[in-house]
Amino acid sequence: MSEASKPYIGGQAVIEGVMMRAPGCLSVAVRKPGGAIAVREGPVRSKVAGNKLAKLPFVRGVATLVESLSIGYGALRFSAEQQLTDEEREKAGASSGGGMMMLTTLLALGLFMAAPQLAAEGTSRLFGVELAVDRWQFHALTGGFKLLIFTLYLFGISRLPEIRRVFQYHGAEHKTIFAYEAGLPLTVENVQKQSTLHPRCGTTFLVVVIFVSVVAGSFVTPLLMPEWATGRFEQNVITLLVRIALLPPVAAISYELQRLSARFCTTGPLQVLLWPGFLFQKITTREPDDAQVEIAIAAMRAAMWREANAEAKADEEPLVFESFASFLEGVESSLRPKSA
Repeated sequence: MSEASKPYIGGQAVIEGVMMRAPGCLSVAVRKPGGAIAVREGPVRSKVAGNKLAKLPFVRGVATLVESLSIGYGALRFSAEQQLTDEEREKAGASSGGGMMMLTTLLALGLFMAAPQLAAEGTSRLFGVELAVDRWQFHALTGGFKLLIFTLYLFGISRLPEIRRVFQYHGAEHKTIFAYEAGLPLTVENVQKQSTLHPRCGTTFLVVVIFVSVVAGSFVTPLLMPEWATGRFEQNVITLLVRIALLPPVAAISYELQRLSARFCTTGPLQVLLWPGFLFQKITTREPDDAQVEIAIAAMRAAMWREANAEAKADEEPLVFESFASFLEGVESSLRPKSA
């Protein structure tokens, strides 16, 4: 496959596995508790790619983010199911994940939006500095607390053994994508030589979102603050609502900025613009072991196989391979016959 025809493939770490997304397909490879490799792969029709409006600059950022969140949640659910027994899987399948998604969303809004603003308000009162809620200084202070909370949150969850393994798979995903983009044979040895830090990482995107939200809030909040809102409480509530309303445009702008940085800032002096994101990736990625790299390679190879065999029938049930060697044999012989 030539470099010009090589499709773009992105990824995501999941529980004991890796998801890879190519333009026309999706694959998830997961290490089961007994050591076998479960692979789910198949064609995926992107609503963004097939919609001219959704491909417009700034619109595509929001559309891509929504689609990615939906696909990512599905991959996480699949990976979690592969760690369960058949009986546990049936019970899990009977419950709905909608409530959990709603709870997660509310917790995220509280932790990364309400808490930083509350901290900024408390700090200004503690030191007797009357920072107007609609001034840039207040938004800068809020952004500083948001970065602090984000950093402490990442450090905190990275101490959990289960999350640390997810971060190792995150590193394996980045390494495998680097090897793929460099045109190297996807062997464990080649992949392990690559970096765990990638300019298109979701962690970097979140860092960009924080900086953009500070700038956007500083400009937009004064314009939308009504004259009747003279009390600090009312002003803080309105500011929080404005921040929530700004999430789609902030995500759209951040998406475009990350696209530009990934394209033009990977070499030369502009690399300095990538360093803030890389610093946070130092937390969210870890050096993987060879077994974890095998899973990332399996996900990548499955995605590459599907891109080259788009018309092949996709199994509803995941394919299970007893070892990485048996998976590679399956790929070489059209993937299907070697499934167990």
